[in-house]
Amino acid sequence: AKLKSFAAKIIQLLKEWTETFPYDFQDEKSMKELKEIAHRITQCDEENGTVKKIISQMTQNLLMALSTRSQYQEIREKFRQPVTDKGTILKTKPQSTQKDILSVCCDPLILAQQLTYIELERVSNIYPEDLMQIVSHMDSLDNHKCRGDVTKTYNLEAYDNWFNCLSMLVATEICRVVKKKQRTRMVEFFIDVARECFNIGNFNSMMAII
Repeated sequence: AKLKSFAAKIIQLLKEWTETFPYDFQDEKSMKELKEIAHRITQCDEENGTVKKIISQMTQNLLMALSTRSQYQEIREKFRQPVTDKGTILKTKPQSTQKDILSVCCDPLILAQQLTYIELERVSNIYPEDLMQIVSHMDSLDNHKCRGDVTKTYNLEAYDNWFNCLSMLVATEICRVVKKKQRTRMVEFFIDVARECFNIGNFNSMMAII
């Protein structure tokens, strides 16, 4: 009875650990240790197999979380690759193919909603371990470089980059318009988008636009 009670507590610990800090189990050694512990726990409840089902579900969820993060990282690495000079690309394109944002989406609410979807997608990939890694490097004297020391997680950096990209997009869309009247219309449009972001509760996109 004591062994079963102890096993239940260990299962709860492992369940919370794998859900909150899945990246701790990304290497083979830690995953092997987890499987060994799981195997020993399942021997305590061989009669009804309840523990085995819980352990199996926990392992599946962990593998799915690691796979999702790995895919997300691969996509991010593709975007991190250097691109050719954007100014040259714009010059070589015919003027008719250079669409401004109003020709793609002229409704401030829809654009604000789309920006919010992107924000939520970025935020959903930030885990407690990302924050822990930053905190663990705060003891360094050169605090402003602490993020560069992080090798395991890049999700906070990706969130920062998105903020900068949105700011540059807004500035570019406004500055590329030649006529003052059209530029005024573009500024007013982004003010409306920022207002809609505020109404939704998307303050990060709102600040990037401002």
